[in-house]
Amino acid sequence: MTNHTTKNNKVKLVECPRDAWQGLPTQIPVEIKADYLRLLFAAGFKHVDAVSFVSPKAVPQMADAEAVLAFADAPKDVEILGIVVNKKGADRAIATNAVTTIGFPYSISPEFLRRNQNQTPEESSDALDAVGEAAYKAGLGLSVYVSMAFGNPYGDPWDEDEVITACELLADSGIEQISLADTVGLATPEQVGSLIAAVQPVLGEGIELGVHLHARPETAAEKIRAAYEAGCRRFDSVLGGIGGCPFAQDTLVGNIATETLLAELTRLGAELPKLEPLDTLIRASQGIGQKFGTKVQ
Repeated sequence: MTNHTTKNNKVKLVECPRDAWQGLPTQIPVEIKADYLRLLFAAGFKHVDAVSFVSPKAVPQMADAEAVLAFADAPKDVEILGIVVNKKGADRAIATNAVTTIGFPYSISPEFLRRNQNQTPEESSDALDAVGEAAYKAGLGLSVYVSMAFGNPYGDPWDEDEVITACELLADSGIEQISLADTVGLATPEQVGSLIAAVQPVLGEGIELGVHLHARPETAAEKIRAAYEAGCRRFDSVLGGIGGCPFAQDTLVGNIATETLLAELTRLGAELPKLEPLDTLIRASQGIGQKFGTKVQ
């Protein structure tokens, strides 16, 4: 078995416009979303968390997922992630013929599950089984996010061992991509490093462990460094740092900005994918955030 401390320094970047957009109150037109996705592809992003297939009542911004993917026409070498919370969502994702990996939010916080996807922990496990089977039959990848992996604001009990057990269960059931999500930006850098270091050894070799961190801008670089130094090589982020979980609480806690992530990983000596200059994309992302981030009066 490889010693995780001597792990290679090649990093996978997952760009997450879906997370940037899902909480924006004003509907973004399909063409704007699709054009933006095409800009990401042209810039060299190979892993894009683009859409979710959930109830339009729960997340109105994502009601047009099928149309967005049809217009965006992703190149064959780009991994397109579509987030789902049940079998119905998985069937929609599969039917697009554009989604290559299905993402599922799993959590050890019962209250988060209730708020985010209206499920009990048991229902969530059953849904994951059904989604996993559908993905497998369709030949798609499956990526599971352990939401509230670093604690939660609801007073639900949390401890590191519970997260480790959840990750072990996921790995045993054949999940090959697991991402620890700091859904509301609660984690300290120490916690990020400690949890990744604790989870990694139980996963074994074939499983990719990632982080989906939310943070205030001033703490983002420290969290990235802690994750990288603990052996994490898959990072979710958003150009311009916009957006965050609409079910979280602190509005200043957004997605980690891709530009912050790239700067910090470069400083740490990581091997990064080759990307075009990102200034135009950052401006486009922030422009979407500003234009559609306020409710129409």
